Amino acid sequence: MTLQRKTRRQTRRALTLGALAVSGALALTACGSDATGETSATGGANTPKAGAIDCGDAKGQLLADGSSAQKNAIDAWVKQFSAACQGSLQINYKGSGSGAGITAFTQGQVAFAGSDSALKPEEIAESKKICKDGQAIDLPMVGGPIAVSYNLPGVDELVLDAPTLAKIFDSKITTWDDAAIKKLNPDAELPSTKIQAFHRSDESGTTDNFTKYLISAAPDDWKYEGGKSWQAKGGQAASGSSGVAQQVKQTEGAIGYMELSYAKGSTTVSIATGASAPVPATVENASNAIADAKIVGTGKDLALELNYGTTADNAYPIVLVTYEIVCDKGNKPETLPATKAFLNYIASEDGQALLADAGYAPIPDEIIGKVRETIDGLA
Repeated sequence: MTLQRKTRRQTRRALTLGALAVSGALALTACGSDATGETSATGGANTPKAGAIDCGDAKGQLLADGSSAQKNAIDAWVKQFSAACQGSLQINYKGSGSGAGITAFTQGQVAFAGSDSALKPEEIAESKKICKDGQAIDLPMVGGPIAVSYNLPGVDELVLDAPTLAKIFDSKITTWDDAAIKKLNPDAELPSTKIQAFHRSDESGTTDNFTKYLISAAPDDWKYEGGKSWQAKGGQAASGSSGVAQQVKQTEGAIGYMELSYAKGSTTVSIATGASAPVPATVENASNAIADAKIVGTGKDLALELNYGTTADNAYPIVLVTYEIVCDKGNKPETLPATKAFLNYIASEDGQALLADAGYAPIPDEIIGKVRETIDGLA
């Protein structure tokens, strides 16, 4: 190994270790935050390149909105970006939910949006009003498991499968000592406590991905079309991933779905998939499932198709990928330098290295490499 390569590798390792330490602290504080809160940080232009962070000509204010699922990751990224780019750039990210983010983007209110679901054809068509001579595209940036968290004192381990989850969230299984749950957990002392199933009240890509899993893995028990809006009857609603997490933590008998980063400090369900053993919700197990994803977008769009029905060992099936939504052409000139600088950083090796410690899964190398190429070509 040449001295130059060795120096670069040592520098990159030092930066990554420092980033992981910061992201761990951020994840612990962000989990209890309101999903509609803002991430705000100041940075600046014309700062020398620091590792993977190149501020370039970024300046002014960068507004973004969308997925609450990725907000803890955005928090960590903004912290690192602002530390390297000290000066006149301010980044504000609202985690208002995927639906709100896409609406804000297609109305020209934000430079980019975060969404846990790829754009629909009608949303792409709407974006052409904002993206001059172009259209909105999906850039997969954050992966991770959708954990199913529960609050059942005395039950420290719980296994559920897709049909049982479908019946719980469709109000067809209403107590924790139901025969279907007992069969999956023969050694657990299950109480007769009423099940309080919490879902998202806002339009959410987390809901879209969770119900895609139920549609794929339990088609006989989940008859709804799916989408960002919750469709099943019954249950209780809460706003944002943080809202669902808070309700589950404070309500005995509760169960809800949320990104793993919001489930810290809670007990989570292992999923019986048909693999040799039930699969817990971990970053590594989610990565195993995401690695099986296929790019189905066309042109510069990098939308993915996930395999929710996987039965592979150590592959957690309830996963999502969060996309950053930008114009391939026609981005606003006043925000394009800042948008490219920030997206280049979060797609970089150092940016992706923050994700695992914050409860997320990095995007597989083959896919993130294409994301980097696409960001470079944004206009």
